[in-house]
Amino acid sequence: MKHLFKNLIFVSAFSMAALFLVPQAHAATNIVSGSQWAWNDVIGWIDMQFTENLNVTVADDKLGGYANSSMGYIALNCLTGLGDSCALGNWKVLNDGTGNLSGWAWSDAIGWISFNSTTGGGSVAYGVNIDSTGDFSGWAWNDVVGWISFNCANIGGSCVASDYKVKTTWSPSGGGEINNWLISSTFDTCPLGTDCGVALNTIMWKGSSLDGSRVKFQIATDCVSGTLPACDTWNFLGPDGASSFYQTNWDDPIQINQLNHLNKRYFRYKIFLDSSSGTTPVVNDVIINWSP
Repeated sequence: MKHLFKNLIFVSAFSMAALFLVPQAHAATNIVSGSQWAWNDVIGWIDMQFTENLNVTVADDKLGGYANSSMGYIALNCLTGLGDSCALGNWKVLNDGTGNLSGWAWSDAIGWISFNSTTGGGSVAYGVNIDSTGDFSGWAWNDVVGWISFNCANIGGSCVASDYKVKTTWSPSGGGEINNWLISSTFDTCPLGTDCGVALNTIMWKGSSLDGSRVKFQIATDCVSGTLPACDTWNFLGPDGASSFYQTNWDDPIQINQLNHLNKRYFRYKIFLDSSSGTTPVVNDVIINWSP
């Protein structure tokens, strides 16, 4: 399949100031609008895509953000909780990379929500899964309200009465994104050679994306072999290391983990296009915001 990359560019914070007056501290949701509903018989509908600022995101290793319900917010990761939530334990909903979910979410109203009986215990086997099309299925469990369903097909084909499910544009590892990738040229943030070293703030892209297609990024500022700037091998990282990715909808900046790239002069990015759904996104521009 043809790789639909066009003008892959780098823009500094100075020329993009008008677009970055408000820091973007959240990731764009990859839950599909209209297919965002889970169900519980006690609390009713659970909205997995209810606000731009508290997004639910699916990554290769975990879920993040908040869902919303009649009982209030449900946090899917301690890192998205308010305050130092991880001090109470490094809890989260885990993804094994193939769509099998496990671990825990938390609600202040009803407590822990288990996504898999292997980690949650109990005598009944249950779990939540994501298939190759991004559809959720299966059940989570809470001791107060009971079963949470992520797809109407769980209940004996009852989708005729109430057609709901949770769907994401993420798909399990092994999709088309492995074959559709490109590494940028090396960018020098300090061409004059004085007072070098910057903070990489956000990355975003412009173009178009159809249902099921995704764009991912990794950033490299460290040289594994060779000498900067003419490095032979770069260490490309996502927000949580080499096995993670920055994933965002078009025209929506996502924050870069500065701890991995602070005060570095040279960088590259690696872009992945996922065509596993049968369509490939078109990327016209890639924009990285930085500050000295």
